[in-house]
Amino acid sequence: MLFLLAGIFLLHVATVILLLAATIENAWWTTGLMSTDIWARWLWSGAQWNYTGFQTPILKAVQACSILACVFSVLVCSCSSLSSSHWLKEKRFILSGVFQLLSCLCIMIAASIYTDIFHKNESGWYGPSFVIAWIAFAFSFISCIIYFILRKKTT
Repeated sequence: MLFLLAGIFLLHVATVILLLAATIENAWWTTGLMSTDIWARWLWSGAQWNYTGFQTPILKAVQACSILACVFSVLVCSCSSLSSSHWLKEKRFILSGVFQLLSCLCIMIAASIYTDIFHKNESGWYGPSFVIAWIAFAFSFISCIIYFILRKKTT
């Protein structure tokens, strides 16, 4: 059981790192001369990248969901770490599973909105941050399923 919990903790750390990288990194959509993330659009002009604002209400929803995914994922790590008290030890798999499910749903909503709304008529490709967001979704979903399975085994 100790190895399983250590593996789950490492999965959480990887998920948090991937979520933070997807949220912070500036490459959700790229072309040769432009890079767009959920915060701004960067244009290559001369020999440097130039910031251009790119804010819409829908993009703010993507930002909020991405940040919430990071927060819920950090809460999962906190619930797992603070499981030394008796009442929390009994409920740690339930709390962690629920927070991980919320994190999973938030990053899925953010990536889905971004896919559906933005860059329909532009030539380019999805950047590494977009791919990292979907990988973080898969990791958080796997972690959520593991927590719900462990909850069944402990009760």
